[in-house]
Amino acid sequence: MHQISKGNDGNYQIYELTDSVANACLKVAPERGGIITGFTVHGEEILFLNKETFQDEAVNVRGGIPILFPISGQLEQGKYEWEGIPYKMRNHGFARNNPWEVIETNTDGHAAITIRLNSNKETKESYPFDFEVIFTYILKGNMLTIDQAYTNKSVDDMPIYAGFHPYFKSTKKNISYDTDAITYLDNDELQVKKVIDGLDLSNKKEAFVLLDAKKKEIAFELPDLNKKVRMTYGDEFKYVYLWTEQDQDFICVEPWMAMTNEFNRKKELYLVAPGETVKTTVTISVD
Repeated sequence: MHQISKGNDGNYQIYELTDSVANACLKVAPERGGIITGFTVHGEEILFLNKETFQDEAVNVRGGIPILFPISGQLEQGKYEWEGIPYKMRNHGFARNNPWEVIETNTDGHAAITIRLNSNKETKESYPFDFEVIFTYILKGNMLTIDQAYTNKSVDDMPIYAGFHPYFKSTKKNISYDTDAITYLDNDELQVKKVIDGLDLSNKKEAFVLLDAKKKEIAFELPDLNKKVRMTYGDEFKYVYLWTEQDQDFICVEPWMAMTNEFNRKKELYLVAPGETVKTTVTISVD
């Protein structure tokens, strides 16, 4: 019923998790930033992936489900200051550009793979903290669960605002979302608008940010696939970003712990105490 196999896609090893009853499959590339490159349910792939960017280690992957850590979004001029010291960091942090270590696989009642990223000399150049981040990807039936553990191994509080960047297949830019959010920020126009008036990403370059959802869930249709996706996420994720590129066939629905540039704003940073671990989860189910 549940199996895990290993293969290769170009330069990278791929772990393939399968659930034969649901005809579901999850593909993970630990060496390529721990990214999920594919998620099929009932034999239908729901994720967009630009293969050229996946194979080119000099660029960020466009597609799949990239990991955003220790930040989500951009920093003004790619810089921030911490304790009086200036640092530089790439958009969405460095986790998606570092190889992750596989520490466990499991096929007992589900298919799961656990991967780990530790701080090192390179990460400390942009983020002066000792850390351990462990993700477990679990495939069971039509659901993907992403369990996360963020551990601070430093002597001071460690700031994070992690997130995810799932690329869902869609040629349509104006789709409906089931959410209890009332307002959103249109980053194209820098205006707060009402969700009830629609969330049309057509001709938009920047993202929409759902501002005030109380329920930690969002659902939406993928019209091209005739599938409905439901995402749930832990209380740590305060916002959901909606984004697309107009000439590409995807919609991104992204749970984030804080808004972009938070290392400079310093209003909603999630601080992990020394020796402590923050545990949270995200699920994606497909009907």
